[in-house]
Amino acid sequence: MTTYDAAKVVAAREIRVRLRDKTFIFSTVFFLLFAIAVTVLPVLFSDSSDKVAVADQAIAARLQQQPDLEVRVVADDAAAEQLVRDGEVEAAVVAGPEVIAMQDRPGEVVNALSTQPPVRLLDPDAVDPFLAYIVPFALAFVFFFTSFLFGLQIAQSVTEEKQTRIVEILVASVPTRALLAGKVAALTLLAFGQVALIAIVTLIGARLAGLDSGVLTLLQPTIGWFVAFFLVGFVMLAALWAGVGALASRPEDLNGVSQPVQMAVMLPFFAVIFLGENESAMRILSYIPFSAPIAMPTRIFNGDAAGWEPFLTLVIMAVTGAGLLAAGARVYEGSLLRTNGKTSWATAWRSRTTG
Repeated sequence: MTTYDAAKVVAAREIRVRLRDKTFIFSTVFFLLFAIAVTVLPVLFSDSSDKVAVADQAIAARLQQQPDLEVRVVADDAAAEQLVRDGEVEAAVVAGPEVIAMQDRPGEVVNALSTQPPVRLLDPDAVDPFLAYIVPFALAFVFFFTSFLFGLQIAQSVTEEKQTRIVEILVASVPTRALLAGKVAALTLLAFGQVALIAIVTLIGARLAGLDSGVLTLLQPTIGWFVAFFLVGFVMLAALWAGVGALASRPEDLNGVSQPVQMAVMLPFFAVIFLGENESAMRILSYIPFSAPIAMPTRIFNGDAAGWEPFLTLVIMAVTGAGLLAAGARVYEGSLLRTNGKTSWATAWRSRTTG
């Protein structure tokens, strides 16, 4: 069996196992619900049209020009006041004109009846502040948890095989690199499939929720680039996770030896969350391979990135990924058959086995 054929066998087995794994099923459902919540709930909560009753036709025509008001024309002022008392409308406009309500002052109605000065927007194309926060947070959340969960599964799978000594049988049957390639390929495919499904559901949910066409114009390329950056970013980390799993001889050791990789995943998450409004910091983060999968799509959504920048960042990530794949493979091969306790990074690097 060639290395390629062996890697395909390993990948097929990993995919079958993970598709039946409850953690994979739960995480997929959770992220799909999260995607729906991010796109649909803001629209639902923003749909807060006030109902107002009015008898005067001229006032009704004026109020109907306000998109946030639902105007109900009635026969007289008494009928309008009764609708307020019955709780069918939040406010009524009666002769005077006078605005009446039960408890809370109906600001939207009062503002609609007031004479307001003209307003000139200095930045009419600016992204809504809520979206400017929730979109980077959602991207960071999905990348952090998906890469962390799938990466940890790679490490746990390798550690379990070491602990049960199954790895010795596997290495005797297939090359070590085939084991690594199969695991990385399988988990990368599953992680990419999950993120792609989340992206599709997000875009469908945004359209069904009736998001503004301008927002959709920003959201579509952002999600498309995020999927591409996620794929390269996950591959960049996958071999390191496999190497981490090979360093540990039992699951209890996994948390300690995986600290460097965990920090490489966690720090970009918090950096984008806390520095999201700092344009200079985000520009720097968008070129650092570990934070680029989150920072660059965020800049694309905010309109801060030039057309060539995502391509340059992908090249930087791909070069970094190639180096990290080689490093992870060397650590993996140098520690896979060491079952007599936890192996250090330095020891694994110096004592790579051939396979």
